Amino acid sequence: MTKWGKRTEAVHGGVRRSQYNELSEAMFMTQAFVYPTAEAAEQRFIESGPDEFIYARYGNPTNRMFEDRIAAMEGTEDAFACASGMAAVNGALMALTQAGDHVVSSRALFGSCLYVLEDILGRFGVEITLVDGTDNQAWEDAIRPDTKLVFLETISNPTLEVIDLAHVVKVAHANGALVVADNAMPTPVFSYASKLGADLVVYSTTKHVDGQGRMLGGAICGSRELIRGPIETYVKHTGGAINPFAAWTHLKALETLDLRVRAQADGALKVADALQGHPKLSRISYPTHPSHPQYDIAIQQAPSGGTVLAIEVDGGKDACFRFLNALEIFTISNNFADAKSIATHPATTTHQRLPQEQKDTLGISDGLVRLSIGLEDVDDLITDLLNGLDAV
Repeated sequence: MTKWGKRTEAVHGGVRRSQYNELSEAMFMTQAFVYPTAEAAEQRFIESGPDEFIYARYGNPTNRMFEDRIAAMEGTEDAFACASGMAAVNGALMALTQAGDHVVSSRALFGSCLYVLEDILGRFGVEITLVDGTDNQAWEDAIRPDTKLVFLETISNPTLEVIDLAHVVKVAHANGALVVADNAMPTPVFSYASKLGADLVVYSTTKHVDGQGRMLGGAICGSRELIRGPIETYVKHTGGAINPFAAWTHLKALETLDLRVRAQADGALKVADALQGHPKLSRISYPTHPSHPQYDIAIQQAPSGGTVLAIEVDGGKDACFRFLNALEIFTISNNFADAKSIATHPATTTHQRLPQEQKDTLGISDGLVRLSIGLEDVDDLITDLLNGLDAV
């Protein structure tokens, strides 16, 4: 076969076997590599072949298996594995911009992404324009002929706004700009980013890929020209590459990713249905639930809204804390996309440091709770949430 489905790629993609022909992928825990001769070492530094390695910061057989596998799942030519999701975001943005460039980004972003854009890139002379990502006209007005890069979260964290990616790509490419899409929420299983034309697709593989609260990781997926050109050059020289043990755990986790994510996403939709109309909630946000304001575009882009939903609890912070503290199954944490269900209060944790005006603009109120649906029995989760709301 020359073309496999995502589930097959997740099990067999990118395999490299040693001389021992092991069934499970080998973990190569080595910093450096040896050469048979001085001439061979010289040649390796001039030009390395696809299975020739120099130093773990540049590449490693285990890392390369993971890169090949996640690229195959995403539908891109190549990928570079990073130490964390933010290492991937930072690597993609820093590798492709310089002083004097113009970047347009959606405003609804994870706090660390906003920091990289406004504080780091801004500090080095990159002009940043933030727009309402759900407003197609805003993208058209902001993207200019001299715009170098467009950045967005395909589904925003934590408010779950959905962007019309095809429209943004069309406008960006018409002006010669590259599109970098942070794709944490759709997951590699439901991803549509590369299919709709994003030039680079960024993942925090800490989330659904690992999915079990163990390892940090990230990946930048895209064309071989971009990945093995500016991306690899920047990341390998600045030390953002993934370590082989994390890459190996990711490889093994990819084998069950499709099964886990589909079960979690099914559960998320059932939870959204069950909570719809609850008298103590003013809003429920799940991309492919009919109540979502961008439902039409969400359902066009993907068959599922992913594993996360957001709710707005009436009564603000005090009511939210009573709700959170009454939960028995949901764990209070700042992560998401884990096998364990997690509840997060973004205003006081993940987005705490944002100015209040910015929180208000993004819709991060004191009543907002992000719910990450795990692999527990969904009826138990619904009962837990309803009992929590009874405490409000």
